Amino acid sequence: MSVLGLIEFSGIARGIRASDAMVKAAPVELLESHHLDPGKYVAIVTGDVASVDAAVNAGLFDAGPSHIVQSFVLANLHEQIIPAMKGEAPVPECDAVGVLETRTIASIIEAADAACKTSPVSLMRLRLALHIGGKGYAVLVGTVADVEAAVEAGATIAGPALVDHVVIPNPYPETFEHLRSKFEGHAG
Repeated sequence: MSVLGLIEFSGIARGIRASDAMVKAAPVELLESHHLDPGKYVAIVTGDVASVDAAVNAGLFDAGPSHIVQSFVLANLHEQIIPAMKGEAPVPECDAVGVLETRTIASIIEAADAACKTSPVSLMRLRLALHIGGKGYAVLVGTVADVEAAVEAGATIAGPALVDHVVIPNPYPETFEHLRSKFEGHAG
């Protein structure tokens, strides 16, 4: 069972120190630790439930409540989330492409997780805030019906953090190839 822990900090200096406290508190893998636009910082860890919980609690304690934008521990994570975050997800042929876009990192991860658990879709990409104004987006592929169901489930979970969501049936081949090539080898 994969578990993901996330803390988004309101400042860079405090975020760096708190992310260090997180990895010192428990045996976790640090997936992301970097600045975000505009001037925030994020730390994302994975591991077993107890370790991720301990790491997130250590980061929250170190930073203090006034320096936290959002945080979560997401247990029972869908197996496609981490490879998509790392830019390692395979890109299969598809009948449809769906895109979810949110205002925050936490909301896009939760939306993508719900989308993947709703329908047999492939999570092609999960982009987290870096160089896109703090937003996040997920790209899903599969049959039209599966992508529609997945995108709707993700949009519902995102709630007020949702910026937009679209489904593109029968994507134009060159557009899809361009989309695929942009994602190959680009993490985050």
